[in-house]
Amino acid sequence: MSLRSLCRKYKGDEMDSREFGRYISRLINRESLSREEMLECSHDILENRQSGMQQGAFLAALAAKGETAEEIAAAWQAIYELDTAKVSIKAPTAIIENSGTGMDTLKTFNISTAASVIAASDSVPMARHGSRAITSKCGSIDIIEELGVNVECHPEIVKKSIETCSIGIFNGMSPLVHPNGLSRMLSQISFGTVLNTAASLANPAFPKRAVRGVSSVSQLIPTAMSMAYIGFERALVVCGVCDEANAAIDEASTMGSSYICELTESGDIFEYEITPESFGIKRADALEILTSGQLSLEAERMKQLLSGEGSKARIDIACLNAALIFYISGREDSIANGFERASELAMSAKPLKKLEEWILIQQ
Repeated sequence: MSLRSLCRKYKGDEMDSREFGRYISRLINRESLSREEMLECSHDILENRQSGMQQGAFLAALAAKGETAEEIAAAWQAIYELDTAKVSIKAPTAIIENSGTGMDTLKTFNISTAASVIAASDSVPMARHGSRAITSKCGSIDIIEELGVNVECHPEIVKKSIETCSIGIFNGMSPLVHPNGLSRMLSQISFGTVLNTAASLANPAFPKRAVRGVSSVSQLIPTAMSMAYIGFERALVVCGVCDEANAAIDEASTMGSSYICELTESGDIFEYEITPESFGIKRADALEILTSGQLSLEAERMKQLLSGEGSKARIDIACLNAALIFYISGREDSIANGFERASELAMSAKPLKKLEEWILIQQ
């Protein structure tokens, strides 16, 4: 960080609006910012030092250009340092997070929630960090709240839930979790920005292993690289495809191929593709995977899925995404073995019991 940036950080000096405007012009001209420059701009946005118009223009210009890994990492650093409650979780194995960045074109049921409960039912510690839906009605926080989990609680209660029953969720839009600018920004912006990726990474528990969903294939490498910069040990960044609708989802897909970037413990990043057929899964009809948009109905369907009943297509896609968790956690040595484990758990009804336990503890 430059001397000028340090002075601003500790003295609270504002960046001149004309100087901030020059950063916007550079982004409009498709010029990327250095990590230091992006950190400086992120501080101004989070601390509301620039006008709302300037902030929106900056985020829109950055989204149109396409964020680099350094820009994502700098935005994460600002959010984590300035605007994230911190908790330290004691767990017998590595803490895992799974979440998507949202903003995908196909609105599915909340797959990541089902996958995380399945994994937690086998004692994989899941420290989730989600938000309410921006462009749909069934974001992680929305559906979990409908199921009966208290999503407005203090982070220490979430910590206790993770340590006690292997799962908890931090509400990314709660001022208890992000007390300064992030909740304000997320509640006011209804298009995808760097905040969707960087904020989702700003988990109070700072897990070092994660499954991260992104809404386009072009985001795979930048997101994986930014996670390496941040300090993740292992990660899978995934984007699934629905062939039928010619659309992408921020999950592994059973409606088409899934494209994955894997960050290894050595820091290497590998790209590969998986298909439903690789795991003996029949390709799903998109209509079976789409959300109804009705929270009460989606909650009921979630309970059916977690008890091993209901739509086979929904169970399959939840288990495929749980397989990624089992693999990245080190519980299984391949995604295929992870899928077998997840499928057995789904049929045992253990995930539904885990959900009931979670509801009791995260209150």
